[in-house]
Amino acid sequence: MIDRGHDPGADVARQAVEGLGGAEQPVRVGDALVRFGTSSWTDPTLLEEGVFYPPEAHTPEARLRHYASRFSVVEVDSSYYALPSRRNAELWVARTPAGFAFDIKAHALMTGQPTEVSRLPADLKRALPEATAAKQRIYAKDLPLELRAQVWERFRDAVEPMHAAGKLGAVMLQYPRWVTPGDRARAGIAEAAERLDGLPCAVEFRSAAWFAGAEARGTLRFLEEHGLSYVMVDEPQGFASSVPPLAAVTAKGLAVVRLHGRRAEAWEKQGIPVVERFRYLYDAAELGEWVPRILGAAEQAREVHVLMNNCYANYGTTNALELAAMVRKAYAERD
Repeated sequence: MIDRGHDPGADVARQAVEGLGGAEQPVRVGDALVRFGTSSWTDPTLLEEGVFYPPEAHTPEARLRHYASRFSVVEVDSSYYALPSRRNAELWVARTPAGFAFDIKAHALMTGQPTEVSRLPADLKRALPEATAAKQRIYAKDLPLELRAQVWERFRDAVEPMHAAGKLGAVMLQYPRWVTPGDRARAGIAEAAERLDGLPCAVEFRSAAWFAGAEARGTLRFLEEHGLSYVMVDEPQGFASSVPPLAAVTAKGLAVVRLHGRRAEAWEKQGIPVVERFRYLYDAAELGEWVPRILGAAEQAREVHVLMNNCYANYGTTNALELAAMVRKAYAERD
């Protein structure tokens, strides 16, 4: 790896991985598979010319095929903003090789977060009560019970092609900072697991309260009891939304790691583009902190997904390739 700052630009990031192989095949660690990828393959800064995709990859199909030639897992981010479609899932399955995995974000309404009414399917919008339809953003609590159930049913139906093809890694349930420990919050998470019964699910928290003191043990025990994978995170510390970089496996089928970058000055800053929050290129020492944690997770779970969410330009793809090489090398040397 070359020396660089945390925001050196796409050219420097690209040079950093020259000579490195891809991560299109999972790294085998004992009996486990460790997959590396990013939390988006369509971020606008990633699509810019010369950043990651070759000139000929200018269609959605070509881009996904190229991405899957370099990595073995990807996170679907768009499903958080708008309910996914079954047709898209069928196309994603067809455009990726056998063994590829998709981790797909739950829709905002499924995890206590608001969504824009304009993004709802047309028939759901028409079915909304007049006062609700007039709002710009709504929460699940604003929906009649039958429409709330429809959100879950449509999501399940949309991801079924991936699940049937063995390409659904996990449904990512990401809870906002205002979802804090308590009976109500735990009941909501348990309800999500019940509604998605049969689908692998992973939970990411955005409130430090879940891991304050003795609360951490109860949080992990709760996830384990419900068969939910805990999402281990790397992110700026010292904020109300900061979750510690705790390595823990709560489901034997899958462990998930998401690295958000460490751009503390932008982490909770208001009024900036989301991409600026994740504009951070990890250095070798920072990535190295996660190598033993990933190897340890692979000793406890059958599969580990490592997703770079520092989705600015090619920072995520660069770090994913670097970290894959580091884990592969560390495991080879350990043996």
